[in-house]
Amino acid sequence: MSGGEVAGILVAVFWAILVSFLAVVLVRLAQVLKATTKLVADVTEQAVPLLADASTTVRSARTQLDRVDAIASDVQEVTSNASALSSTVASTFGGPLVKVAAFGYGVRKALGKGGATPQEAPGKTSRRTVIVGRTVPAARRRKQKG
Repeated sequence: MSGGEVAGILVAVFWAILVSFLAVVLVRLAQVLKATTKLVADVTEQAVPLLADASTTVRSARTQLDRVDAIASDVQEVTSNASALSSTVASTFGGPLVKVAAFGYGVRKALGKGGATPQEAPGKTSRRTVIVGRTVPAARRRKQKG
């Protein structure tokens, strides 16, 4: 055998190894493509019902939001009506009630009820503060403030 024949045999062997290696790679690549195709088909089968459920849920949520919006507008209307009623009642009864209370206060002062206590000087009224069910004289109240 000559050197050219040996070199040819070596090239043929390396070429056969290379072709075998490429054949294995192509077979594995074909398996990966099959698995990917199956995975995509499975995801598509599961995604379509999920998208339909999501669409139904979104429609239901929109319906509920429309209801909540209607309730909120009704509550706003009731609130404005209550505010108008409150101001009407205050303006109708507030003025006369204040006048009656002032008249009653004036009558009590004129009749002498609510005058000075025996310990205090005449003409000086006692002012008391209510703290949790008991009264504190004015002198102690000034100490508490300071």
